[in-house]
Amino acid sequence: MTAHRVVFLTFDGVTHLDVAGPAEVFAEARELGADYALEYVSPTGGPIRSSTGMRQLVDRPAHEVERADTVIIPGGDLLPTTAADPDVLDSVACLIAAGSRVASICTGAFLLAAIGALDGRQATTHWAHTALLARAYPQIEVLPDRLFTRSGRFHTSAGVSAGIDLALSLVEADHGADLSREVARQLVVYLHRPGGQSQFSTLLTVAPSSHEAVRRATDAIAADPAAALALDDLARIAGLSSRHLTRLFRTELGTTPARFVERVRIDLATAFLLRGESVAAAASRSGLRSPETLRRLFLARHGVPPSEYRKRFGSSLDERSSKLGQTRRRAGDTV
Repeated sequence: MTAHRVVFLTFDGVTHLDVAGPAEVFAEARELGADYALEYVSPTGGPIRSSTGMRQLVDRPAHEVERADTVIIPGGDLLPTTAADPDVLDSVACLIAAGSRVASICTGAFLLAAIGALDGRQATTHWAHTALLARAYPQIEVLPDRLFTRSGRFHTSAGVSAGIDLALSLVEADHGADLSREVARQLVVYLHRPGGQSQFSTLLTVAPSSHEAVRRATDAIAADPAAALALDDLARIAGLSSRHLTRLFRTELGTTPARFVERVRIDLATAFLLRGESVAAAASRSGLRSPETLRRLFLARHGVPPSEYRKRFGSSLDERSSKLGQTRRRAGDTV
């Protein structure tokens, strides 16, 4: 059997983790039995210096690649605002012609966009640059709040960690959900996130409090959103009275402790729904307890019921995995 060839483009100034993150996913999958062969190329075939200043050797020039099963196009800090090196763009074009499946990481989407590969397609990139991508390339349907997207044979992802999520999804497409989950466990990646999950969350968008007691409370919420987190519980963790903690939350975070917990739990429930969990399971595992509570809060937050949201934004891989699991269970019932 011919190995599945994964070719990574590198160039001077490439974001180091845009290459290293997905490469570790494929390399770990190979250690677990997948048939991946990794290769690194540059426009000239010579070594490059990444964003960290690290010098990296490559296997050969990009134009010598005649066949690739998966092509990874990483990003770079200057790509959104500076015209790309023509040699880099030529390399991208050569690799697209040679590759069956093409994936960009973070601002690598700008390289695909610059040569017209994303015209008429959906795409995403790092949240800080989605508006610029949409303005610069109006022929692309930019989805600003997705971890990663697929449009035909082209995949695009948000920032660095989303590149790992995208790579895990590609492994899942090639070898199934079980191997993908095992790779995630080996890499100690928390909660293999589907592409439809938001780039934003309460814990990312709310500025950390400068007050130590509030930080103790929010750290406890982040550590285990499904735990017992009533106002009295949080006040005990913070070492304050319930009234004092509520005043501090309003001053520091612009919300109440209960509302903050609720928002974090909805974020977690959303992640579970997008992984294919039922409404009841997502409610239970996120700490919202009942499906009725989840539906009410979800409608207020997203404007659609949780089941509709899962259908609209959940990854097709999750649906296929769920169907496969149901088929296996039915087969097991008949044995």
